[in-house]
Amino acid sequence: MSNKQQLEDKFYQLQEMLTDEFIERIKTGDAEPSLLNAARQYLKDNSIHASLKQDDRLQDLVSILPFKDDEDDQKEAIQ
Repeated sequence: MSNKQQLEDKFYQLQEMLTDEFIERIKTGDAEPSLLNAARQYLKDNSIHASLKQDDRLQDLVSILPFKDDEDDQKEAIQ
């Protein structure tokens, strides 16, 4: 295995661990505002938007965050 491949594997492992940690802390209610903001920025930095596959671990994180979409705000304003 090349050094580049080893680094990529470590990156993906770290990304998976970080995602799992965000999910766990948010689900247990141990997420302070700074952690929620970090999770939001993490999703943004990874170009995660509303169009995710249902089996994606990042979708799990998106689904438990207590943030509204701009579209939700617009719908409420119309009603």
